[in-house]
Amino acid sequence: MTRFLVRRVLGIVPVLLVIVTLVFFMIRLAPGGPFDSERRVSPEIIKNLEAYYNLDAPLHRQYLAYLAQLARGDLGPSFKSAGWSVNELIGLGFPVSLELGFYALLVALSIGLAAGITAARRPNTLQDYAPMSFAMLGICIPNFVLGPLLVLVFSLWLGWLPVAGWEGIEYKILPAITLGASYAAYIARLSRGGMLEILTQDFVRTARAKGLSETRVVFVHALRGGLQPVVSFLGPAAAGLLSGSFVIETVFQVPGLGRLFVQAAFNRDYTMILGTVLFFATLILLFNLLVDVAQAWLDPRLRNQGV
Repeated sequence: MTRFLVRRVLGIVPVLLVIVTLVFFMIRLAPGGPFDSERRVSPEIIKNLEAYYNLDAPLHRQYLAYLAQLARGDLGPSFKSAGWSVNELIGLGFPVSLELGFYALLVALSIGLAAGITAARRPNTLQDYAPMSFAMLGICIPNFVLGPLLVLVFSLWLGWLPVAGWEGIEYKILPAITLGASYAAYIARLSRGGMLEILTQDFVRTARAKGLSETRVVFVHALRGGLQPVVSFLGPAAAGLLSGSFVIETVFQVPGLGRLFVQAAFNRDYTMILGTVLFFATLILLFNLLVDVAQAWLDPRLRNQGV
């Protein structure tokens, strides 16, 4: 297990290097620049700005300089937010995105696990068909459609919840439900499949033969093994909840990191784009590592094999 952890942690570094390299050259080779929209600025000032941010140097020198800066943990200054560094902007936006992702994950797990376990206990009955039908509906409806629909119903028609913002708990309900709904659907399908497989195993039959209650059989004996597909999904899901918040933060005007990334893309803010991509990539790799560790804990065979 120790060798597995060391190998995976060391493997994160070259993956991040490849991501930084690809994103760096892609945004530099794309048409336009960070100062193209400055119509009222003279060419001399534009030239000075490019010299200040090292944009007048050859591309390979810009790349090497950025890597040296990155090795010190410095993501550079923002080209469009004067006086702010990318580290500071990420520090302001990420807690909001993390909070939104946490609420959405709670929604996804609570609804998805309840629906999946309920369906697995009575397969091929109404108790199975009803939650799985809603799960399929949740998979089919994208969040950029679900969000405006929820705003239309609960904000404009009923007036129960605010339309946009991030000021109190009532502002966080609709964004969390919108972001977590599709993941709740996937978790429901995965937990149903995992539980159905485990509930047919011999040790479950033995537990039932001993006279244990169905609740104890499900939640004590079967749940740990039945949740393995869900645990495997949680790494990409957690990363998707953060990256998927780009759309949600724009729809609900949430001041998170996803909204900063969208603004940076429109403004050609090179350092902000690179910083947010690198930050999200690191989170995704760490989430996947945590999932692998959780799988090894749930399944002793993986732990013994050092997978």
